[in-house]
Amino acid sequence: MMKTDDVLGIFREAGAILEGHFILTSGLRSPVFLQKARVFMHADKTERLCRALAEKIRAEAGEIDYVVGPAVGGIIPAYETSRHLGVPAVWVERENGVFKLRRFEMEKGARVVIVEDIVTTGLSIRETVACLQDLGATVVAAACIVDRSAGKVDVGVPLVALAEYEVPAFPADALPPELAAIPAVKPGSRNL
Repeated sequence: MMKTDDVLGIFREAGAILEGHFILTSGLRSPVFLQKARVFMHADKTERLCRALAEKIRAEAGEIDYVVGPAVGGIIPAYETSRHLGVPAVWVERENGVFKLRRFEMEKGARVVIVEDIVTTGLSIRETVACLQDLGATVVAAACIVDRSAGKVDVGVPLVALAEYEVPAFPADALPPELAAIPAVKPGSRNL
């Protein structure tokens, strides 16, 4: 079973743990950014993480019909995790600011797990849960490679995390002086 140190080791190997002043997808600010794109560009690293996540999902969520990825950030981990679970992967996209299952159909009662890359506030998962419930799907759980809240976030369904890695995050108007002194960059994908 893969542990948090193993997951972070893969992120370090890929040069994906960045330090500086980052505007997270949630709008919060942090001195650490997990640039999962640097991991996902390596099929072998992605496969190792998603195979371990699939094993954990299978153990904690039981049988499912679909894996659903929230928008751009969730497509790669959802696809690779679904491959190990042997079920189809689909994704939601924003349409007028709201998540929709635009390219796919899903039967009512389908058992789904939402697979996200990294969770901080859980907003993308909560929005995906709402979309899927509106379609009549049963959201069994959500899962992520890294839970930056270390188990504190509420996504509205059980959350299966491969790793928990608590990193400080601050509102823009409450930055510590050392973070405020560094120019902020926004590497996330929320608006895509």
